[in-house]
Amino acid sequence: MKFLKIAGLVLFVYSLSSCSLLNQSIMLKTKSSYVFDTIPDSLDVQYRISPNDILDFRLFSKDGFKLIDITSMAQQGNFNFNRNVVDYLVEFDGKVKLPIIGRVVLAGMTLREAELHLQDLYRDYYNDPFVIIGVTNRRVIVFPGNDGAAAVINLLNNNTTLMEAMAMAGGISDNGKAQKIKLIRNTPGIDSATVYKIDLSTIEGLKYANMVVQANDIIYVQPRLRVASDVIREITPIISLITSTIVLVSFYRNLQ
Repeated sequence: MKFLKIAGLVLFVYSLSSCSLLNQSIMLKTKSSYVFDTIPDSLDVQYRISPNDILDFRLFSKDGFKLIDITSMAQQGNFNFNRNVVDYLVEFDGKVKLPIIGRVVLAGMTLREAELHLQDLYRDYYNDPFVIIGVTNRRVIVFPGNDGAAAVINLLNNNTTLMEAMAMAGGISDNGKAQKIKLIRNTPGIDSATVYKIDLSTIEGLKYANMVVQANDIIYVQPRLRVASDVIREITPIISLITSTIVLVSFYRNLQ
């Protein structure tokens, strides 16, 4: 009887405890008063180049003649013969060191803007230059709503949608809430992240499922609160300790 009273007291104390003591594995929490950003009308937002991006760079003349000397590029050790392109890193200051023209600021530009800008710069050295660039290390992180489950998805296509990214990560887990999905986006030049709340629990959510994800987006599916199981997990060691103590005390008293 005394054990039941002690166990009941432990349960009562935990029930009065703050929820912050439970479900501590849940990330990226927002208060009930948090104001989410408005999802833009145009869901196909073009990606802008950011520091630490790796760009493949190809330079041609208008008729398709390659202008960069492939032999000299191969000696640098970073030439990819399979893709016939050279990779360049966007440095911390947003600049890229390119052949002939040197270091150029490309961060903050869309791919098309960067191509046009580079064509203007190379026009001083070549007639009618034609530039093609792409980002080879674009990826998003998906948390499907289950403990210990997360996936880093490489964006092979420029128009990968939210639904496609989640499908590549295995979809929403059994423990995830389809009506509470957060898409967190860090935009270059903006200090705070943009956070969208998306509901895919109904067919109306398809209009947001077609949102094109961008590099470094975080897709976080909020997991369900498991108060009962977490309370049991938390108090089990305490109850075990109390039980062991009672057994030892009873055994000691019997010896007396």
